[in-house]
Amino acid sequence: MPRDYYEVLGVDREADEADIKKAFRRLARELHPDVNKAPDAEERFKEVAEAYEVLSDSERRAIYDRYGHEGLKSGGYAPSFDGFGSLSDIFEAFFGGGGLGGAFGGFGSAAAGPAQGGDVAVAAEVTLQEAARGTAVEVAYDAVLVCERCRGNGAQPGTPIERCARCGGSGQLRVVTRTPFGQVVRASVCDACRGEGRVPRNPCAECSGRGRRVGSVRLTVDVPAGIADGQRIRIAGRGHAGEHGGPAGDLYVRVHVREDPRFVREGDDLTTVVDVSAPLAALGTTVKVPTLDGEVELEIPAGTQPHETLVLRGLGMPSLRGRRRGDLRVIVNVVIPRHLKREQRELLERLAATMTDHNLRTEEGVLGRLRRALGGH
Repeated sequence: MPRDYYEVLGVDREADEADIKKAFRRLARELHPDVNKAPDAEERFKEVAEAYEVLSDSERRAIYDRYGHEGLKSGGYAPSFDGFGSLSDIFEAFFGGGGLGGAFGGFGSAAAGPAQGGDVAVAAEVTLQEAARGTAVEVAYDAVLVCERCRGNGAQPGTPIERCARCGGSGQLRVVTRTPFGQVVRASVCDACRGEGRVPRNPCAECSGRGRRVGSVRLTVDVPAGIADGQRIRIAGRGHAGEHGGPAGDLYVRVHVREDPRFVREGDDLTTVVDVSAPLAALGTTVKVPTLDGEVELEIPAGTQPHETLVLRGLGMPSLRGRRRGDLRVIVNVVIPRHLKREQRELLERLAATMTDHNLRTEEGVLGRLRRALGGH
């Protein structure tokens, strides 16, 4: 289980963005593997970079504060840093600016473009019968949504969106520093407009000008007939909202099919067991067998042996691909009578006295008898 992100950065849960960035810069300078040669420095550095990546983003931080690491995981979050953390922030920690280009005299990155929202994963549970017939389930989850009040533009309704005064509409901040090696240009995404180059004059009161907010979603999902335990259903566009006009992520519903005490499922086939007394197995009889559609009568042929399997075609699970249904295999459990009364014992003794090799002979080989005795099909 990962450590608490606030503990990793050494800040309290009420820390503001400035305190979080300050703590990250200090730890990044201290732990970067190019500076710190301790054996665990690299792993500690990655841990710090991951904690900063979450706590520096207000939406991820809100999800983490409410639901912890599992909330981030179910929301499709995975650390985006490669090797040693978010490169922009790592270079910012060492050089005071952002981006590889800015650190080495380049022009930096362009203003932020459309970005697809993250995926969301939830779980749903159905019975075996519901999985056989198909059903609808309602799922509830938290997701980043487009703000309904401002419709995603971040401005209070009826107020304008203006060019960012801090970056002049470029979406970037650049600082030129003279060094013994020449001029170094450092560029970073504008912290006022977040790289968009435009800011609302009056930020939306609902989302504080971000254009997105964390909200609860309830959705009815169709579960197709024949679905198996652990399979996922993908609902396109019902995950986290995208940024800067990007598309929303997807919703993945992992389906758990509860076990039914009457059946064992193997693919599209079902297996069940019926008890038949030894005398009736010898004479032949008719028994009731459970199926997904109710009980049916099954004829037990005379001389049926223990663990013999009878097959009812087409009474198993439907195929998810829409082809034929699987089969229902019925294993006959021949029950030897116990606690016999005197009259019953006398009858069995008389029967046993009449048994001959002809009554006990079987065409089945030794391996076949072993498989049947061990419950093989």
